Amino acid sequence: MTAARGVALGALAIAVVVVAVVLLGSGASHTYHLDFANAGQLVKDDDVQIGGRRIGSVRTIELTDDNQARITVDVDEPYAPLHVGTTAIIRATSLSGIANRYIALTPGPNSAPKISDGGVLTAGSTTSPVDLDQLFNTLDPPTRRALQNVIKGSAVQYRGRGAANNRAARYFNPALSTASRLVNEADRDQKAFEDLIVYGAKVTTALAQRRSDLTDLVTNANSTAGAIGDENAALSEALGLLPDTLRKGNTTFVNLRATLGDLDRLTDASLPATKRLAPFFRALRPLVADARPTIHDLRLLVTRPGSNNDLIELLGKAPRLAAVSKPAFADTITALRRTTPVLKFIRPYTPELVGWFRDFGQGASNYDANGHYARIQPIFDAFQFANSPAGGTLTPIPPDQRLNQLQTGNLERCPGAASQPPADRSAPFRDSAGTLDCDPSQVLPGP
Repeated sequence: MTAARGVALGALAIAVVVVAVVLLGSGASHTYHLDFANAGQLVKDDDVQIGGRRIGSVRTIELTDDNQARITVDVDEPYAPLHVGTTAIIRATSLSGIANRYIALTPGPNSAPKISDGGVLTAGSTTSPVDLDQLFNTLDPPTRRALQNVIKGSAVQYRGRGAANNRAARYFNPALSTASRLVNEADRDQKAFEDLIVYGAKVTTALAQRRSDLTDLVTNANSTAGAIGDENAALSEALGLLPDTLRKGNTTFVNLRATLGDLDRLTDASLPATKRLAPFFRALRPLVADARPTIHDLRLLVTRPGSNNDLIELLGKAPRLAAVSKPAFADTITALRRTTPVLKFIRPYTPELVGWFRDFGQGASNYDANGHYARIQPIFDAFQFANSPAGGTLTPIPPDQRLNQLQTGNLERCPGAASQPPADRSAPFRDSAGTLDCDPSQVLPGP
């Protein structure tokens, strides 16, 4: 071996030592205590990393008095000592495995004070992982059972359909490329995308607050779908008539275009009023909540299990009822029209009719120990009146001739003329138009 070759080998040995010192460190380390909400499946000798590089290891795992996990770690120089502002998070090295956790440190700024050996990073500076079991534990038993049913239902859905699913999988690549373009388009307008996320979160929160109403909606929608399924024959017939209906509605839709222009002006004019809609809807919400029992009763009124007991079946029988009652209604309308002039004529005579009932009742109300002794029977055309200069005379008519001589239209007294006229001359009554068919001169004799 030459001297030059010996010098080269010595330089190579020195370089290896320097690299080992740089890579493996000087051996000096600093001990710190990290408090986590839970240990996140950490085990002794798990890595402590900064930027994906191992700079220390886990030494012990203990339980504090306040039931937190205290993780004691060693951090090698030159990455220690740590500075105030350092944070720690427990991460998983891969999706598979059990003890595949490590602690990732984010160092604080070098301008901040140093953390002395044995210092503690409190729970405010650490983040524990959320395991899938913790997520499932947040669900109540009914929700977990529903999730299990979804998974079981998916298994039933794909059972025996492997070939069809394989054919469908061929379309995943176009679907993913299309989704990539969609994401790129959404990323172009980040403000709109951010608003979508924010407002979507608000909508989800609102739906979570009204989850009972949403459950009722799904239940009622299920009942509605079941009712539609029961009427599949009628639905098929309606779908068969739909094309003709759409063709006939085409003209209406064409005319609707001009209406939409006018509707724009109406919308612009009504826009200031919409600002008051939000307070109105907030005030309306308690009314809607209180109206739920009424809506429930109305639903039972409209449709109830069984036959001949709800409004739908009543409407189904209404055409037959209309066919039967139409002639009767026509006759009733004719009778009412013919009765109207009679009632119009009789209405002013209401006081006379009431007085007749009153006097008739008074005359027939007297009674003794044997009961009512007064017997009243109306007799028509019992006398014949003859007028003479000496005065009028009533001549009895034989009973067998009374009905034969019954005449009408002898008197046309006005209302109120059956008694002596009052001092204020308010009777006999005459309507202001003078159309009442009566003779105001036919009054009782006397002053």
